[in-house]
Parts: sequence; structure tokens; C-alpha cells
Amino acid sequence: MTTTSALRPPIRVGLIRCDTHGAYYGALMAPHDPLRLRSPLTAGAPARYSWQTGGAHFYFYTNYADPGQMTVDFVGGFRLARVWDEYPDAAASLAAVFDDPPRVCRSFAEASDDVDLVFIADCNGDGSDHLSLARPGLEKGVATFVDKPLAYTIEEARAIVELAAERGAPFASASILQALPAAAQFGDRLEEVGELQFGTVQGGGLTLAGQIHTVCLALHIFGDGVRGVRAMGDGAPHTIHLDYGQRPDRPRLRFGPAAASLSAATSVGSGTAPFTPVPTDRREPFTLRPWAISSFPSAPPPSCVR
Repeated sequence: MTTTSALRPPIRVGLIRCDTHGAYYGALMAPHDPLRLRSPLTAGAPARYSWQTGGAHFYFYTNYADPGQMTVDFVGGFRLARVWDEYPDAAASLAAVFDDPPRVCRSFAEASDDVDLVFIADCNGDGSDHLSLARPGLEKGVATFVDKPLAYTIEEARAIVELAAERGAPFASASILQALPAAAQFGDRLEEVGELQFGTVQGGGLTLAGQIHTVCLALHIFGDGVRGVRAMGDGAPHTIHLDYGQRPDRPRLRFGPAAASLSAATSVGSGTAPFTPVPTDRREPFTLRPWAISSFPSAPPPSCVR
């Protein structure tokens, strides 16, 4: 693994929540023992998160003849300085994976002391605790990354953004699918298909964490500029429609002599997609909601299991 140059000290990271995302990104940041990452538990110890049974090692060490050979690019330049988790044994378990073990904190507020970056990991949560977890670091002016989803409510999301601006703290939140090279390449070649009428992105599951991944992938492929959103389902939304209006560079559908469309209601799990007209003006046939994101109730991939 590469190490940080002596001329530039590593970025000190305080990791809040040692779930599978914490282990996933931590293993990319700092030198660690790959075999301990794969099997960190002693006999009889509880597995709080899937990474403790190999769920993070699985992605980075794919040479099965050599489980110690990392097969992805190591980022480096970071030092995991502090870790916290609601399960102290999980925090201690992750700390022991790293060559330079971080300090295990007794409270999440301590994780933002004497660090350059706070990383709030959340593999499969709904973001309802993100404001409280982010507040101590942001109030200290520490750069903060909040895992998706940013927050559970619009009010909480605004509070995080406003606090970061007030304290001058660099701040970001994102889904990994916003930086997926294959999605960018796919989006760049869409013009070869011709005018898009309808696009579907499927996957992610019914949790808010899964929905965020699905929406972010759709925006990465088709672009921003959404004019309207429609979410449908009993409880958690099964189908989300993103409406780009009639932008010529975004998915749209023209029906008959006037610009019009249908809302495509994709049924969950059945494989059928009936079209339901949504009248909005008696003088025009329909208003078109041109494409849908469908999240099917399937098991999430290993990286998204706590």
C-alpha cells in the first residue's frame, strides 16, 4: 500500500459509526490488516455489522488465491484518528483492523476533536440521526462528510447546510453512485440513442438509503434539472417519477399534436408497467411524467447491510 509523503501529513479522520460503510471507506483510507478486516472477531463475539463477517473485505480483495492482495486502488493520504459507534465493541473491532489503531471514543462528540475531517458513515439508515451526529463537528468548524441520505426531513437537511455555512465548515454528502465511471460513460453516449422518451433505473430497495442510491444514479445518467417529483407506494415509495418537463436534452415523450405524456406506474415485482393517464388541463390531453425510478423490494447488496 502507498503511504503519505512526509512533506504532507495525512488528513486526520474522525469516523462516526463503525458499520459496513465505515469499514468500507476506512479500508480505502488507511493502511490495515486485510486478514483482520476479513475476520475481525474472536470466537463467540457478536457480529454487529456485516463487515465483521467479511462484508467489506469481499469488495477489495478478489484474488481468492491471495486474500491479502488488494485488487482496488488504495486512496491513502488519510489517518483514521478516532472512531465511535453505538456499540463500543464494534468500534474497538474496527480500530484493531488498522496498522495505526485509532482512538475509540466514548461519545460521538469526541470523534470531532483534533481531527481534520469528520466522516459520518451510514450504510442502511434513514438519516434521522445525522443532524445530531454532525452538529458537534460542524460547530467546531471541522470539514464534514455525511453519508447518504443527508437527513430524514427537509428541515433537518437545511439545518445541517445552514450550520456548516454559519461555521465555515466544508461540507458534503453524496451517494457513491454519483461518481460511478460506468454511469458517466453511459450518460455521455445517450445521444447516440436519439431522443429519449422514457428511462427506468431499478434497484436499491424500499429503504430511504436505497432510494437515494437509485435517484442519484438516475441523475448521474440523465442529468439534473428535475422540475417535479412524484412518489407512490404504501408507506415507503415503490416508484418515484422524476419530471424534466419538456427539456430537449432530457427524457421526454410527445404524444399526438401537442406535448403530452403519461405517468408510468410501474408495479412492484410483477414485471408489468401499466400506463395511467394523469389529466391536468381539460384543454390538453395529458401532462407527461416521462420516466420513473423503480425500487423493487429485494435484498440489498452486501455493502448495504449494516
